[in-house]
Amino acid sequence: MNSMTPIRCILAGLLLNSFTVFGEDWYCGRDRLSAPVSAADSSTRRHYAPSREIKIRHLALDITPDFPHRSISGSAVLAFSPIALPLAELKLDAVDLRVESVTSSETLQAWQSTGTEIRIQFATEVPVGKESTVTVHYSASPRHGLYFRTPELGYPAGDSHLWSQGEPIESRHWFPSFDAPNEKFTSELTCRVPDGMTVISNGRRVSSQLDPATGLRAVRWLQDKPHANYLIALAAGYLKGIESKYREIPIALYTPASQVGFADTTFAGTAEMLAFFEQETGVLYPWDKYYQVCVSDYHWGGMENTTMTILNEGTLYPEGFESLRSSESLVAHELAHQWFGDLVTCKDWSHLWLNEGFATYYDALYQGHKHGSDEFLYTMYQSAKGITAVTDDKIPMVYRKFGQPEDQFSFRAYPKGSWVLHMLRSQLGETLYRRCVKTYLERHRFGNVETSDFVRVLEELSGRSFDQFFDQYVYHAQQPDLRVIYEWQERTKLAKVSISQEQKLSEDVLLFSFPATLRFRGAFGTIDREVKVQEKVEEFYVPLPQAPETVRFDPKLALLAKVSFDLPRELLLAQLADRSDPIGRVLAIEGLAKQTDVVTVSNLTQVLNGDSFYGVRIEASKALRRINTPESREALRKSLRQDDARVRRQVLADAAGPYQEESLQVLLQSLTTEKNPDIQSSALTALGTYSRPELRSTLLQNLNTNSYRALLSDAALSAIRLQDDPSYINPVLSALRENSNRWPTPVFSRGLELVAYLARAEEKKDAVRELLLGQLESLKDRVQLAAIRSLKILADPKAIGPLQRFTSLSKEDPIRIAADQSLSDLYANKRPSAELGGVRTDLLSLQQENRDLKKELNSLKEKVEALGAKPSREPSRSKVASPSKPPLPPR
Repeated sequence: MNSMTPIRCILAGLLLNSFTVFGEDWYCGRDRLSAPVSAADSSTRRHYAPSREIKIRHLALDITPDFPHRSISGSAVLAFSPIALPLAELKLDAVDLRVESVTSSETLQAWQSTGTEIRIQFATEVPVGKESTVTVHYSASPRHGLYFRTPELGYPAGDSHLWSQGEPIESRHWFPSFDAPNEKFTSELTCRVPDGMTVISNGRRVSSQLDPATGLRAVRWLQDKPHANYLIALAAGYLKGIESKYREIPIALYTPASQVGFADTTFAGTAEMLAFFEQETGVLYPWDKYYQVCVSDYHWGGMENTTMTILNEGTLYPEGFESLRSSESLVAHELAHQWFGDLVTCKDWSHLWLNEGFATYYDALYQGHKHGSDEFLYTMYQSAKGITAVTDDKIPMVYRKFGQPEDQFSFRAYPKGSWVLHMLRSQLGETLYRRCVKTYLERHRFGNVETSDFVRVLEELSGRSFDQFFDQYVYHAQQPDLRVIYEWQERTKLAKVSISQEQKLSEDVLLFSFPATLRFRGAFGTIDREVKVQEKVEEFYVPLPQAPETVRFDPKLALLAKVSFDLPRELLLAQLADRSDPIGRVLAIEGLAKQTDVVTVSNLTQVLNGDSFYGVRIEASKALRRINTPESREALRKSLRQDDARVRRQVLADAAGPYQEESLQVLLQSLTTEKNPDIQSSALTALGTYSRPELRSTLLQNLNTNSYRALLSDAALSAIRLQDDPSYINPVLSALRENSNRWPTPVFSRGLELVAYLARAEEKKDAVRELLLGQLESLKDRVQLAAIRSLKILADPKAIGPLQRFTSLSKEDPIRIAADQSLSDLYANKRPSAELGGVRTDLLSLQQENRDLKKELNSLKEKVEALGAKPSREPSRSKVASPSKPPLPPR
């Protein structure tokens, strides 16, 4: 997804220099926005795929949304057959669904809705292999899984729409199902909406009929190839789009009606990506269509629903952003999922990397195909830096002790999974690697996989054992942490290279065994020496005709490792001049950044203004900033004119980095000369570090400037936070009141947190507190969360009472989790002593546990009543089945 995306994709912590809405809280994939790196879960519970008592054949949903009231009503018809044993009871995941009735082709004894599942008891056991159906009529006001964007929530009436999110386990909130990835079935979805609205779902559209009596149009979509439950998707509302074809496959991009003018920039390249992935995998696109739908306030970067990816509207943008904004990586990541994740799906969330790692890597491969090998290598280099920057990680890629499935959507599944594939491709060679991937996809087509399934194909086709490789990188944590030392021995004409593994060894982190390449270049040409590193410390000797001019470790960037390799200045300068080696030039720049002499500054300045690859120029700018001498600062100021916007933004940031008058003037000048909105916003944010009275008017003017997605207002908010001046409280309050429906939700939410931050030490907090308390009533969950977090920042004990009402929500609800955290901090700030504060915290915890216990007790009572075949009270929605005529099985 995470494809981020949410993304599921960004590399949160690995951000590329081109702007991309990412994923799957990582990048592109499901693809999430800024997923945190989770610490090891202290729980001893291990998670596995649930047992499959039945084979689901088909699921038919018939949904009627009520947009003003953000609810749905409808039915779900499930066709199934028991697998190995006769079936006495069928359990379906169903959270907070109001079940009206349950019928079946079999005679029912009773059914019960517990709030988390529906339990259906049959009068006689359903025989093995017998195809049967159950039909559930229900309604719901989903808090998760299905999200409305309507005028009642503050969205434009002409853009009203809804969208679904299934991964990992949200589908159960809007339809009853077997909500796990290890079962696949065909599906269909009929959605009844006011005439004039658009409905998009999985598969192909088979009918669209208007009912004159109701004014509703019933649009039916059929997905006749099996897919996983979490990939069932729906988007409906006032959507407009552009359509095309790749071969005979329909492709399209839909957006909220008012934003369709931005669709071309996002849609461009989709057909080319389809052709590339077919060629690279050797498997033709396996589905009936490929639609993309941009929606408002989507939680991630994108989600790879079968035949129908949902994208964050933030990926849409107008002209004028140059190379700083591109949807290419996000679109490529989510499209790659149609093979990796949709066609072949991980059996359970512990093997998520088989979905996300592949999608991330194939996005990188497409970048190389589209923009050249330098782009591909730079992408892999940046992701490796982000991975190796995570210190003391003890969690392997395949991990069963996660707390919630969402915990798996981390850097391990995305960039580290991508790097595992890159190392395999480097070791096997491109031809054999492609053959392995093609076999893997074809063998498990429309099926589920574990990591061992992929390993089995690799070993079959290569004849090699990959047990140690996967044990090191996938089933244990981290990667090698290497210290490399080079020495030339003139008397013996030997190049000596010492390699030591510095990672702290434990049960979680192994001593690695891996192949590596040493490259020596000089007047004698190029000599590569392949070595096998497998000890804690090893020394390698390579005979050479004369001392080399450059020495490279892992010159092809084929090894995921943290490498410390200090080289003499003359070798670094020679490496910097090698036009054929972009990563070598980047590494040379990193080494030279430790020196401060004018010759080094001169060389880096030449690279900044003359290198052929933008990534090398960006790294040269960063190095001049780190050197931070009068000469390097002057070099940056003289290098502000850059054709590539990515380099221009970096040079501006580096030139304005030092806190001095010259830097301030650079920023002020850029605000008047720069046309790119993203660079303008960067300059505006940087002004916040200067506490100058004359800057106030600039910040306030931009705070209320109308810009694309409130980009400049957002930058002004960031700058004002850096000022940390309470005199901005009233202007920010006014801007929040005036722009509550104009600013995008993330910008408005940051404004709430800012005004709380500015007022945190003020005696009078009434105006800020009242604004935040008012937003507790917001129907936008993200605004509600921001208000709760802001009250914690404000540190006003008068907010305790209003926040306590959220503690009655379920323990897993994000609103309650945020409220609990805020209340804990507020009590801590209020307490007269640490001991009394602890008592209050304990009391709050006991109150919450008591509420939860009452809920569980009521649920248990209802279960007992149901077992006694007594009709339960209405809230439980438990009933004794009536012998109604069974419905016909769906097609």
